[in-house]
Amino acid sequence: MEFNVVMPQADVDLDALRKALCEVDPAALVDLDPLHAGLRVAAQLTTGELAGLLAEAGYPVGPTAIQPQPSVCCGGCGG
Repeated sequence: MEFNVVMPQADVDLDALRKALCEVDPAALVDLDPLHAGLRVAAQLTTGELAGLLAEAGYPVGPTAIQPQPSVCCGGCGG
């Protein structure tokens, strides 16, 4: 799943978040979204699992802060 996450604070430790995400999904990606003051996350997690992981990492967010994004998969690679 891909998510946009609205973060209440600007000082996010991306390395720590990346490490926490990769413990659950080794192929997970996270980066800052400069246009929307938040994160872009791609990981095999549910919205609830991502919220829990963010809270454990010290970045609790409200229920509307995590916005699942529609799939951009075309199926062409067979994945």
